[in-house]
Formats: sequence, C-alpha cells, structure tokens
Amino acid sequence: MQVQRAVIAAVVFQPGVPLVQQIVDQLSVAISQGGLPHGAKLPPIRELSDLMSVGKSTVVDALDRLRAKGLVVSRQGSGHYVHRTSTTLNTDTGPDLQPQDTLSVVRRALLLDNGALRPGCGFLPTSWLPADELLKAVRGTLRATSLRMGEYGVAGGYLPLRQALRVKLSTFGIEVPVDQIITTANTMQAIDLLMRLLIKPGDTVLLDDPCYFNMHANLALHGAKVITIARDCDGMDLEAFEQLLIAHKPVLYMTNSTLHNPTGHSFSPAQVYRLLELSHRYGFHILEDDLYCDIQQRRTPRLAASGLDNVTYISGFSKTLTANSRVSYAVLSPQLAARLVALKMACGGVTSELAEHITCTMLSDGSYTKHTRRTVDRLYESNSRVTSWLAEAGCSLSSLPGEGLFIWTRLPDGLHAETLARRGLENNLVLAPGTLLSKGSEASHYMRFNVAHSDHTQVRERFFRLLDS
Repeated sequence: MQVQRAVIAAVVFQPGVPLVQQIVDQLSVAISQGGLPHGAKLPPIRELSDLMSVGKSTVVDALDRLRAKGLVVSRQGSGHYVHRTSTTLNTDTGPDLQPQDTLSVVRRALLLDNGALRPGCGFLPTSWLPADELLKAVRGTLRATSLRMGEYGVAGGYLPLRQALRVKLSTFGIEVPVDQIITTANTMQAIDLLMRLLIKPGDTVLLDDPCYFNMHANLALHGAKVITIARDCDGMDLEAFEQLLIAHKPVLYMTNSTLHNPTGHSFSPAQVYRLLELSHRYGFHILEDDLYCDIQQRRTPRLAASGLDNVTYISGFSKTLTANSRVSYAVLSPQLAARLVALKMACGGVTSELAEHITCTMLSDGSYTKHTRRTVDRLYESNSRVTSWLAEAGCSLSSLPGEGLFIWTRLPDGLHAETLARRGLENNLVLAPGTLLSKGSEASHYMRFNVAHSDHTQVRERFFRLLDS
C-alpha cells in the first residue's frame, strides 16, 4: 500500500486542465508502466482525496473513468483494485480485414480525419461551417421545453422541421402536405429504405455515369441489375436514354437533378419535360436526389415540381450544414410516404429528434440561409482559383465552371488516376480517382476535386509534386 500511496501522492497538477482528467491520465500511465501493479489495492476514497489534495467527488469521478477504461475494478465492501491485463494494454488493432484495393483504401481515407489533405472528399471544410450559429442552435435546443429526451422521435420526423421544409420546398415549386415529407438520418438511408419499397431482386435500375460511388454498392445489396447512361456537363443523350429504356425496361432511374456529382450539370426545363414524359410512357419511377440544392446559384426546375406520382424527391443538410449531423428527408406520394413511415418503424429507423430540432432552429431563424449564401460565394471564388491551378497542371475541365462543390477534370495524357491516388496517399493527399465514380472506360483518366478543400496552397504544391514524380 505504501507504493500505491507514493505513486498517487506524486500526481502533479497543471493549470488549465480539469483535475479529473489529469488524475485519470497520470494514473493510467502509472498502471501501464507498472508503477501501480495489477491487483494492487488503492487507498480508500477519503485517503485518495487527502493524498492528491482534491475533493472526494473529484476522486469518485476519476475512479469511474478509470473503471470505464478497464484499468480499475471495484469489489463490493472491499474497495478499488488495479486491473492491468494484456488486453487492457494491447494497442495493436489486429489485422486489417478491410479490402486493400486502391478504391477501397481511398474510400476509407476520404472519411478519416488524420491530418491528411483531402481534396477528394465530398463535404465542406470545418472552417466553412457556421460553428457559432450551430452552437447557438444546440444550446437553444437543449434548453427547449419541447425537446423530449426521454421519448422516441415521431416516425415521420419532427413536425416543426417538416413544416419548415414544406415552406422551403415551395420555393422550388414543390407543393406538398407535411404528411408527405418524411425525415431520414441521411440521404443514403433514404435511398436504402426506398430501394426496399421500389425495387425487388432482379429489377433493373438506371444510373447516371459518373455518379456517387455508394449507389452501385447499395443497389448490389438489393440484388438490382444496374445499367448506366453517360452524363456530362451538358447533360445526356436523351435518344440514347430512351433506347436503354426500350432495351432494359428499368423500374427506376436515380439521378442528381441539380449540380450533378461530379459534373455540376443541372437539368434544363426541356430536359425535365422530356424525362417526365419518358417516365410516364415507359412506366419507370424517378428518384430525384437534390442534395446540393442549397448551393446552386442559378435556379433550375425540379422533376418533383410536376407531381410525385412518378417521382420521389430526397435532399438533406450533410453537404451544407454538417456532415456529422446527417439530417435528410424524402418527399413522396401519399401511398409511398405511408409505407416509408411503416418501414422506418419496422427497422428501427426513427430519426434523432435532437438533430432535427437543431436543423429546424437554423432554418427558422434565418442563419442557415445566410450560411448557404456565403458558401455559394466562397465556392464561386474558390472554383476560379482551383480551376486555374489545375489548368496550370495540364488538366482540362469537364464540369460546369464556377458553380457547385466539385470540379471534374481530365488528367494530362499518360497519367492513371488510381496510380496517382495511391501515390497521393503516401504523401498525405487523398484524391478521388474517376474510377471511384464511374464504370466507364475513360474513368481512369479523370479526377474529382472538392473545390473548398482544393483551394489550398499545400494541396496545389503536393499535387504538382505528384505530377513531377
């Protein structure tokens, strides 16, 4: 016991750091290094308090945290004991069982915040987010008497948010009752749930090429057969589109109606009219993914504005507000809306009312609109700078200039996108090769750049070094 007392009495506190955390950190080190051996009994709480000159409540909090870390165990009527095992101390995460091909490694790296530069990622930098407004909304939500912390959320979603979304949708020409607006945890959850309702194994689904890489993976899980239609910054060949409809009879077409990822194309009124006419003639449903609607400069028509019989609309806030709080929503026909609510309840997909309350606050107080206006301006300015240095690097633009989150570019002749991406990982530069988004034969010559993350001197310098090497 004397050894334990000496080690504990040696705890030294520094100003500016919570006492509990300092006790936990220093005793964790003492346990890992053997200063407090396995099985050793710790002094009683009152004595620990005296040894470290802190309050008993501080000691109790520290012991709770050490117990949660598996470094201390308590025995009823006996006290606290050091628990030092090989499992506790083992920092080896074991073999990496994830796929190691370039595309799989890149996908994981795009989501990993390890200090690397990520010009290939799909979200805004933290510095671009409305941190102060978000914190204000969080604090207001936690103080609100309407927040039901002890209850499940409403299956259709937080009603005031859905009411705010109804107003927002009306600005796009989409007029629907609140009951046809259903919230989801994110757009991919919305897509996954809708796939269960709209397709069955063996059905054919039509996708744009290129498109968001998760689409192919999700459809494979549902047993769908996938065909693609080439799409560029001018749109698609609608005659070729119709021939695919005749040949393959897809039940569903999934598309970005505005600011297509990654080309930035938005459907024109004529293209919207033609797509809707084809959907009625050939009997396929359209899933309109409008995730980038709030960063569009020039307003274009939405497919869902003409009705929801053949169209389901989805959007959300992960690209504009925060990627972590992934509030999204679907707008559907009355029949599909009822089925989606039932499916959410059946599979435990009821969404977080806390996150929805925060989003609702920002929509209602105007802070979200101010943020997106600032973001649109910043993206326009960054797009010009990034386009300039990509041209200097010998890349040619294959997306609409000046608008949206992404630049889709063709690499200089002789360069292979996956090879470049693999070398980029070795230099803490996470790129998005074209093969991540496209199944086309030319995809290996393309790269997608996130405008906001690429408007950075270090990104430019590291990319140029990759080209030089």
